[in-house]
Amino acid sequence: MTAASRSDGAPFEVTNRMVFAIAAPMTLAFLTTPILGIVDTTVIGQFGDAALIGGLAVGAIVFDIVFTTLNFLRSGTTGFVAQAFGRGDETEQQAVFWRAVILAAGLGLALLALAWPIRELGIALMNPGPEVAEATRTYVTVRMFAAPFSLVNYAILGLLLGQGRAMAALLLQTLLNGINIAGSIYFGLVLGWAIEGVAFGTILGEATAAAAGFWWIMRGFDRARAPSWSRVFGRAAFLRLVSVNRDIMIRSFALLAGFSLFTRTGAQFGAVTLAANAILMNFFMVASYYLDGLATAAEQIAGRAVGARHAPAFWRAVKLTCLWGFVLAGVSTVVILAAGGPVIDFMTTAEPVRAAARSYLPWAAATALMGVLAFEMDGVYIGATWSRDMRNMMLASLALFFALLWLLVPVFGNHGLWFALNAFLGARGLTLLAILPGRAGKVFG
Repeated sequence: MTAASRSDGAPFEVTNRMVFAIAAPMTLAFLTTPILGIVDTTVIGQFGDAALIGGLAVGAIVFDIVFTTLNFLRSGTTGFVAQAFGRGDETEQQAVFWRAVILAAGLGLALLALAWPIRELGIALMNPGPEVAEATRTYVTVRMFAAPFSLVNYAILGLLLGQGRAMAALLLQTLLNGINIAGSIYFGLVLGWAIEGVAFGTILGEATAAAAGFWWIMRGFDRARAPSWSRVFGRAAFLRLVSVNRDIMIRSFALLAGFSLFTRTGAQFGAVTLAANAILMNFFMVASYYLDGLATAAEQIAGRAVGARHAPAFWRAVKLTCLWGFVLAGVSTVVILAAGGPVIDFMTTAEPVRAAARSYLPWAAATALMGVLAFEMDGVYIGATWSRDMRNMMLASLALFFALLWLLVPVFGNHGLWFALNAFLGARGLTLLAILPGRAGKVFG
């Protein structure tokens, strides 16, 4: 392995610089994803066919659900690698990587085999018109061939982040989305393949990134410390990987369910309220980029501290990532309250939507602050691979969300809906924080 990816397993000091060396590049990496979506939509928009734009949107939702569900391949790999890194166990880092790649390749081939039912189920749930459905079928059918590469990229990214190599991860994500954008423009516009071209651009980007990332990682591996195949395929290690990944998948399902229910409940108040909520959720999405970056730093540093059995580093990681999360979220809240109105006016010209969005703006401004602990605790628990606790607290918070919707929405309408969402975010973080001392005590003594 490269020198940057080595650890001697000794105690280490956690600094602000260490936190931001991971958080800043990963925030930039996360920001490349919406840029890709904008480019794809713009490419398809040049054909002047609403059905193609709708097909791209529906297909993107299908893949968002599939890959958000399978994102455990990235998270689980990061946690296990970070702990092996903290112990100074290079052989186990390589073994974790191979297990993740094998699992990713298997799941990718399974997605290819299940492409037809996944596609048709997505169309049935979204229920678009026949022309949009046909465009969705074309897009999903072609893009699904990128699935094995996409999941292998999760494993590659998980290894890099587990080793704290955030700049390498940023470069890999930039390469992936850059090739994807160039491919979408070339195949979609230059060759005139429209929605098939955008899908081919995705295949090219994912395949190129997987090949480059795999080559880079293999180039840095210390062959003298390569694990035996019996160690890679060790039953206990594989079962633990599957168990952690299962818990993270359930947590992801529950999170998707919560946000889907928020949208569905808002739709019951009519098109104006639904549109206002959609606009306001963009404020939370912007905050999620830097909160995700800090959560990634928490994953690596907390996992490394658990591996090294170094409690001071663990608690310092918790303190700094939460501190900076609250600082940045506080700034975001003030900015949203001060400048949210003009932003809303820029995003829509419909006066009823503008008025509705302004009335609910304080609730949207609060989501960043309410979500800090949820993001950072997720990062800590993923790094420590305490996935069962994270799953259980997510399910408990989702149950609270359901109860608040039932109690508050009939009385307070959309204000009750926004209160329930903020409570859902806050409960996730607070419950995990409450049990953290006991959980850490079992590890550090």
